[in-house]
Amino acid sequence: MKSLIFGALTICAIATYVSFSAPAPAVVQNPGDWTVNVTFEHPQQIVLKSGIFGTPKRFWYVIVTLINNTNQDVDFFPKCDLMTDTFQITPAGGNVPPAVFEMIKKRHQSRYPFLESLQTAGNRILQGEDNAKDIAIIWPYFDVRATGFQIFITGLSNETVAVEHPVQTDENSMPVQVYLRKTLALSYNLKGDTRLRSDVGLEYKGKRWVMR
Repeated sequence: MKSLIFGALTICAIATYVSFSAPAPAVVQNPGDWTVNVTFEHPQQIVLKSGIFGTPKRFWYVIVTLINNTNQDVDFFPKCDLMTDTFQITPAGGNVPPAVFEMIKKRHQSRYPFLESLQTAGNRILQGEDNAKDIAIIWPYFDVRATGFQIFITGLSNETVAVEHPVQTDENSMPVQVYLRKTLALSYNLKGDTRLRSDVGLEYKGKRWVMR
């Protein structure tokens, strides 16, 4: 029991150390660094009904629009996580049937006729507004005990920074270098009884750029 408690405290300490030691993104980007323009819709729910007697499954999704005004075509290798205030981290796309995206695409057909899923959006963003990408990012429903969550979207910038790992060392007993990427963080509170999933509302808490 003591070992479990010690392990949990160690994990919390490492997480706290990393969060406080990570530098903020540059206010003025260095030469060669870029960040694409991004706008977004607030998260929404959608329900997939599986068969006549199947249990309906709920999903959350956001739609982001990316415009590359960097004067060069850029690589796009996204990583999108949803983290609840109960510390459950859910990667986008996991356990999400293709039918869910098709439902989202149909729902938003009039506003986003060229909507793509994160998995099929490709790894390149071409220059200019004519090459803007509208992308749906989808997660399965998360911990019903959560009262809030954050969405982390990485891949919108090539800005990185190296920090020293607080615990791990290499063969020379030097701290291992951990590379962090500029990441967009969106924060929300859940309103209402989260156990009544269809009635849950959202309170937008804001956005910020972090290194993660």
